[in-house]
Amino acid sequence: MADALLLNVEGVKKTILHGGTGDLPAFITGSRVTFHFRTTKCDEERTVIDDSKRVGQPMHIIIGNMFKLEVWEILLTSMRIKEVAEFWCDTIHTGVYPILSRSLRQMAEGKDPTAWHVHTCGLANMFAYHTLGYEDLDELQKEPQPLIFIIELLQVEAPSDYQRETWNLSNAERMQAVPILHGEGNRLFKLGRYEEASTKYQEGIICLRNLQTKEKPWEVQWLKLEKMINTLVLNYCQCLLKREEPYEVLEHTSDILQHHPGIAKAYFLRARAHAEVWNEAEAKADLQKVLELEPTMQRAVRRELRLLDSRLEEKREEERLRCRSMLG
Repeated sequence: MADALLLNVEGVKKTILHGGTGDLPAFITGSRVTFHFRTTKCDEERTVIDDSKRVGQPMHIIIGNMFKLEVWEILLTSMRIKEVAEFWCDTIHTGVYPILSRSLRQMAEGKDPTAWHVHTCGLANMFAYHTLGYEDLDELQKEPQPLIFIIELLQVEAPSDYQRETWNLSNAERMQAVPILHGEGNRLFKLGRYEEASTKYQEGIICLRNLQTKEKPWEVQWLKLEKMINTLVLNYCQCLLKREEPYEVLEHTSDILQHHPGIAKAYFLRARAHAEVWNEAEAKADLQKVLELEPTMQRAVRRELRLLDSRLEEKREEERLRCRSMLG
């Protein structure tokens, strides 16, 4: 193990565990850096908080992209390819780590890490609910402490060597990308490629939410972006219904309706999700609300009511047969 190297940064100590190869890479603005990391506490047990190898996916950051945990950029730009190093980072650098960790865990679980940005910025939302959804992260949030990052640098790609992803776009590029992603999602939906369509809608939502965090909540531009987000979320919900994931639809539509109670399509999709999980009264109440808001949807509502009644009748018949066989 090499001697501890003090980077020219306050509150950071570096120890090289395994030497890298070649010269220091060119970390120019826009370069994509790929690495594995393990985050531990500084306690005797070296309690592991996150481990990208355990998740099975390396981490990427873009140099100069205002990354949430700025210290990682500092640490990585001191490394050579294939180098493994341990960094002790003081509390001044680790305060926002719990928020970053939450996003990474959500992505690993296949959830939308930006979902909590819908109505306020992430920090305000977190303080409103007093929890990040993970006990260990809540503890870290309440009592910030130094952390140890063990990092293995895998790859550094120049901006021209990789395909830029939506989160690496400028604000203007994001606004241009949204209608393209929306249209592509609609095209894939019509082709029955619901998973691919979902991905396009989600990318559009991420672009818009990123833009929305730069606006003042409930002001004109913020509301304009909110309307666009709701449209894409409801399209995403249509994909979820096709993929037989009604509970997620109930969550998304209820969230929209809590803040925007006049959106007929949200009631309609929530009614369909309620019907999928046999919530008869809730489904019928939501369909009634659709008619109040949008009388032109009468035919669609009637069709859904017929479908609901026939499915409920089938279910009752199945239960009658099951009871008969048990008694017989």
